[in-house]
Amino acid sequence: MSAVEISGVGVWSQELRYGDRAEAAEAAAELEELGYTAQWIPDVGGPLFDAVGELLAATRRTVVATGILNLWMHEPADAAAAHASLTAAHGDRFLMGIGVSHAPLVDAKEAGRYRRPLAAMNAFLDGLDQADPPVPADARVLAALGPKMQETAARRSRGVHPYLAPPEHTRRTREALGDGPLVLPEQTVILCSTRDEARAIGTEWLRAYLSLPNYANNLVRTGFTTEDVESVSDRLFDALIAWGDEEAIKRRVDEHRAAGADHVCVQVLTAEQGSFPRDQWRRLAPALVTA
Repeated sequence: MSAVEISGVGVWSQELRYGDRAEAAEAAAELEELGYTAQWIPDVGGPLFDAVGELLAATRRTVVATGILNLWMHEPADAAAAHASLTAAHGDRFLMGIGVSHAPLVDAKEAGRYRRPLAAMNAFLDGLDQADPPVPADARVLAALGPKMQETAARRSRGVHPYLAPPEHTRRTREALGDGPLVLPEQTVILCSTRDEARAIGTEWLRAYLSLPNYANNLVRTGFTTEDVESVSDRLFDALIAWGDEEAIKRRVDEHRAAGADHVCVQVLTAEQGSFPRDQWRRLAPALVTA
């Protein structure tokens, strides 16, 4: 089995996962034609592999990646069987991003379930390795923000998929992992004219993520203060959300690449969250897909 090949710039989109399925398929085909190389979708409940299969069926070359498969929601044997079936049908285009999610989210559904996340990840990977057929290490990446999970990713997967992390985190990650493993960060973006417009769209969205300890702790490790996190300071906002015109977004993607990223997936926020940002994807493509 060949390794999943991923480079260039992709999109990270909850709409492709949870939006209208017919429009998701139509949008996926258009994203491929625009030149985006991968489509990343989240996993917060529902039939994940059905969605992956629909996006693979709607495209011919695009990598479809989970960003991320929540390991508390799936059995390794089931995930491996789905991977085998989708790969047989569509070739080596399914990249299984795997993560431990966040204690407040997991425990909200089952109190006390979230514990020993690193051990849980290793157990899940063991299950993928022991399945028949297994999910090859070259077909999976881990959501790894901190050093222990990054070390696991380097040993047991193709690389890392950091979410909500600035280019400085990409730089530190590349230095920690060396030249081999892939570094595939997500970058949130807002096409707008002013800081006020960016703030109106992104502040509360960002505040919700910053309430999760994994993200808050990672940002403090990366050099931000607790006050930056608690207040959603301009410094933190600007580091995590690239806003402005197409060239401003391109500069941020270039910063990740200069820091060692192999691929960057952009998540577009708009004032109408939940709707497909297709106009924004079209506007950004000329700047990003040849970046």
